[in-house]
This record gives sequence, C-alpha cells and structure tokens, in this order.
Amino acid sequence: MVRNAVHWFRKGLRLHDNPALQRALSGADTVRCVYILDPCFAGSSNIRINWWRFLLQSLEDLDISLRKLKSRLFVVRGQPMDVFPRLFKEWNVTHLTFEYDSEPFGKERDAAIMKLAKIAGVEVIVQISHTLYDVDRIIKANGNRSPITYKRFCAIIRKLKLPKAPVNTVTLDQMEKCTQNMQESQEEQYGVPSLEELGFDTSELGCAVWHGGETKALAWLHKYFEGKACTACYESSNLNPDSLMSSSTGLCPYLCLGCLSCRKFYYTLLGFYRMDHNKSPLPLYEELLRREFFYTAATNNPRFDRMEGNPVCVQIPWDKNQQALTKWADGQTGFPWIDAIMKQLRQEGWIHHLARRAVGCFLTRSDLWISWEEGMKVFNELLLDADFSVSAGWWMWLSCSAFFQRFLPCYCPVGFGRRTDPNGDYVRQYLPILRGYPTKYIHDPWNAPVEVQAAAKCIIGVHYPRPMVNHIEAIRLNTERMKQIYQQLSHDKGLCLPVMTLSLTDNQKSSVAKSDGHGKEIGSCSANHDKTPNVFGKRGKPENAENRDEIKQIKIPRLQTPGDVSRIKAEPMMTED
Repeated sequence: MVRNAVHWFRKGLRLHDNPALQRALSGADTVRCVYILDPCFAGSSNIRINWWRFLLQSLEDLDISLRKLKSRLFVVRGQPMDVFPRLFKEWNVTHLTFEYDSEPFGKERDAAIMKLAKIAGVEVIVQISHTLYDVDRIIKANGNRSPITYKRFCAIIRKLKLPKAPVNTVTLDQMEKCTQNMQESQEEQYGVPSLEELGFDTSELGCAVWHGGETKALAWLHKYFEGKACTACYESSNLNPDSLMSSSTGLCPYLCLGCLSCRKFYYTLLGFYRMDHNKSPLPLYEELLRREFFYTAATNNPRFDRMEGNPVCVQIPWDKNQQALTKWADGQTGFPWIDAIMKQLRQEGWIHHLARRAVGCFLTRSDLWISWEEGMKVFNELLLDADFSVSAGWWMWLSCSAFFQRFLPCYCPVGFGRRTDPNGDYVRQYLPILRGYPTKYIHDPWNAPVEVQAAAKCIIGVHYPRPMVNHIEAIRLNTERMKQIYQQLSHDKGLCLPVMTLSLTDNQKSSVAKSDGHGKEIGSCSANHDKTPNVFGKRGKPENAENRDEIKQIKIPRLQTPGDVSRIKAEPMMTED
C-alpha cells in the first residue's frame, strides 16, 4: 500500500527535534510539508506586523531548508477545516502528522481535524515537542487537576524522569526517499506570501531587529552560550543598557514559534552547566519551567486569558481608564524609563523580561490600577513571543491575580530606570526627543530647570508629557487596595493568603519622608506629577500606607475570625496538599 503522508506545521517551524515530522518520514512514499495560513487574520490593519514579518521569515527559512533536502514547504491559504478535506482527496493522503498543541483552542481545532481525517480514512499521528513534559501527565500526577502554584508544579516534575532528549535533525537521505515531483504551477499557488500580498502597509516599517527562522534560532543559541555570555546577560540582577537591547537574552521569540526546540535548549543548557560546576542553572532553568507551568495551568481552562469566569484568577476591581491605557501603550506616560520600554516594544516586538515587569507593574498594581487583561492585549499585539498560555499566566502572576505565594516588589519608574540605565543611553535611543537632556535629568526631566529644558529643545508639558501620575501617591493607594482585597479574601475563604504589612515604624516613616526607597530625594519620583482622577478618585491617600516601592515578603497568619487575634499563629503561605 502506498503511504502518502502530510506533515502539518503550526508551531514547531524547524527540522531539528521534530518527532512528528520524523514519524511522517518513517516508511512513507511521499511526504508533503504543509503550513496553513488564513489571510483573513492578516492585513486588516497593521496590528502585529512585526509578528507577521517574523512568521513569514520563519516560513521562508523553513522552505529554504526543505529545498536543500529536495522538498519544499506548501503554504496553503484558507482555514484547516476547509483545506484538509480537499488536500486529503487531491494528494491521496493516508497519514497526517502534527505537533501536539496543549492550548484549549488548539485542542478543539485538532479534535475537529481528527474527525475529518477519520472520515477520510487518514491515520493521524500526534507527537509532543512544544513543551518539555506531557502536561496531561503532570495533571494526572496531581490528582487530575492542574497545579495552581509553581511550588506544587515543581514538586510533581521532580518525581518525573528528565524530558525526552531531542530527536535527530531531518536529513537529505531521509527526505529524498519521500519527495514527489514539484510542478512549476505550485510555486505561485503554494509559495510563502509577502507582507504586501497579505495586505500590510510596509511604507513605514523599519528594518527587522529580529529575523525569524530555524537558522537564526540555532545561531542565536550558539551565541547565547558562546563565551558563557548567558550568565552575564541573564543571571545578573544588575541590568545595563546593553542587556536591555535585543541581545542574546532574547530566545523567547524562537521558542514561541518553535524555530528553536525547548528540549534542545534545555539539554544545551544542561550540558553548559555540567562543563562549569561553579555556575547555577536555576535562572534559565526556572524560565523554562515557568513556561511549562503556564502551559499546564492553561490546557483545560479556555478562559485562562480573562478575569471573569476564570477559576484561578482573583476578581480584582480594576479601574477602567481608556485615556491612561492609551498613554501607557503609546509610551506617553511622562516617565522616560516606562515610555522608552513601550517604544522599543512597538518598534521591535521585544523587550527584556525585567523591562516587561516594570511596565506591567506600572499598568496594574503599582501606578495605574488597570486590568492585566488590557496589558495582555497590548502585549499580544506587539510582542513576537506572545501566546495564549504564557502571556495570560505571566500577566496574572505579575498583577498578583494568580500563581504567586508572596507579593512581588513594585518598580519605581524613576529609581529602577536610573539604576539600570545610569547614563540614559537606553532612554535616548528610544526617546530621541530627550536626547538633549543632561544625564542628571534624563530620567526625571520635569525636574530640570526651564533653561535646561529650553537648551534641550524639549519643554516638559509641550514637547514631552508631564508624568501622568504621582508615583508615590499612586503606590500608596494601590498597595492599600491590594491589601484590603486579600484581607477580605482571607476572611471570606479562610485561606492562608499573602497580605501586605504596610504599617511603618517611626524611624521608617522619617526615612521614607526623605527618600523614595532608593536613596533618592522624593522629588525624583513625585515632584510636579499630575494626578489622573480615575487613579485617585475621591478616596485620597490611605493612612499608614507603604511609601516605598517595595512590598514586604512575610508569613501570613490564617485568619480565624476578624476579632480573634489571640488565636492567630504564623503559618507558611498557601500551598497545595
């Protein structure tokens, strides 16, 4: 019997460590590699244009690699439910292979395709390779429910075997045994389209900082570990302007589309640290595990990307302020550090993971008190590495809406920027309007004397906006809000949840009155800030609120009854049984 196989690329756009493609090649007479592209999702606007460019570059690179193996990539326009019945008949397909998609939408789509394949008599083979582990196995080991804390997740995987090793890269010898004659007419019908063909306006599109594809991904991986540079780029808590640029810390776009196998990254990382026992693998290893954790948490939760109806998300009464959200998204907050990050995101589609925390914290629990859902939507439009599970999980974690066991520090939009970018090089690159400012005022230009602003040809409030909030007052109010929410939740549910302790000693109050928590004068964070009514409303400043941009990490008592203080004993923060 003739065996005609189709391998369906979705993510996993690579020839290395592709077990589903290897299964397609095993014993096949012909193998066609297919990517289904729905033009309806592109070109209606220039949203995600950087992502689409990265995707098309990845498809072009995959096509070039396949042609070197005497094959090619068939890019088919349409929707899978419409495309596959036609291809099954036209190509006499007997086998269909693809990579397992653990996300709710992907599972629903794949189930529908498998039904169509069964009707057509096509055998379907699915292989796991986008995640290190089988997420369903993790859930089964947790009593058939997704672990809701990272600690519990780690406890489960410690009992599992190491992830499977990457499979071999597809070779010419394998592929040429399964090729078919390619017709010239197929070039136009199944070629990789351009951005213009998809309806994008590229007249104002800058040069790509990130180039998609497996070839670039493997080159980045080599560069990442070359000279052990990854430890300096990633493990150090002291950022610098170079690490904020699109540097070797940015493998996430390639992992997201599967141009780089997470298993290859994992075992390369493991081998690197085995050669140098003085280095700890924890920072990079934990990033991979948190990725796995979010995929596991999301797989059976179709409402994972929203607050309402999401069983793992705390229902926080966020403010709705479209004007403030737009200023944040467009990099017009009046805080150069925040605005430079958002400008880089919009221009390049990537920002450093700590820069993401800074702008995410500013939007949610620190300054603007706007829902994480809104921030996630902006990131999904602009980030090259945005996806359903990791994006939603990260935003819930950062905003203290889920998946955390202690409150994370808030980031001062002046102090953190000044420590990270002391000379203002990063700010000047992405906010050229401020290039004329001396370093002393580059992170708080509103404090510059009028003559300095005039010399810099940038008057604050005219050429560049004033700060949209008073950071010190906003963090006081919003920290108090979060404290009250979790105290109420602890009372209502009897849970041992993290709650912020905000009362200060007399000495602390005196110290805070003179600084912003970073040894800087309060004027560097608060002078001349403009308040937005939706942030502060009519509630004013809460008394005894935390005045620094840090939140204490403490053990919390299990609350018995609101008045029964004598019976309260300190217990560890909530973990799963």
